[in-house]
Amino acid sequence: MAPSDTELVARVLAGDDRRAFAELVRRHQSMVRGLLRRLCAGDAARADDLAQETFLRAYQKLGTWRGGARLSTWLCAVAYHGWLSQARRAPQPLPPEPDPVRPAAEAADDRSDLLRALASLREEERAALALAYGEELTHEEAAEILRCPVGTLKTHILRGKEKLRKLLLAPLPEGSP
Repeated sequence: MAPSDTELVARVLAGDDRRAFAELVRRHQSMVRGLLRRLCAGDAARADDLAQETFLRAYQKLGTWRGGARLSTWLCAVAYHGWLSQARRAPQPLPPEPDPVRPAAEAADDRSDLLRALASLREEERAALALAYGEELTHEEAAEILRCPVGTLKTHILRGKEKLRKLLLAPLPEGSP
């Protein structure tokens, strides 16, 4: 039987067990990278850099995890706060417009439309949606990560969804395919 996250954390803290930490990274890297890609509006390179920083920071601060929340939730918080810190230092540009000449790439265009729409949201709205829907965290878990009341989180989600709805359902300009 595979050891739990709690057992692996204990092994890392007790003896600097790097194999145990590598197992934690293996278990959670996909989730962390997925969250960061949503927060970075699809910028995979930036998200991957932030994921590496997240696990470095997590290794350094592993002793602060109290076990009251799931380790994955704690890692989401570490990832979110790393992203937020970077986003406030240097806001990122919107993703490029899709190429209208490639009808075979409609699914990719839809995805880039969504990423561009996500990038236009306020940081708090994008993060609330990424945590609640992308990571399927409870409102309480997401609010804890964002360090805001649950009611505020719900407001960010509602406002973000409404903005996305308007952006994604906006009529195409005349003459567009």
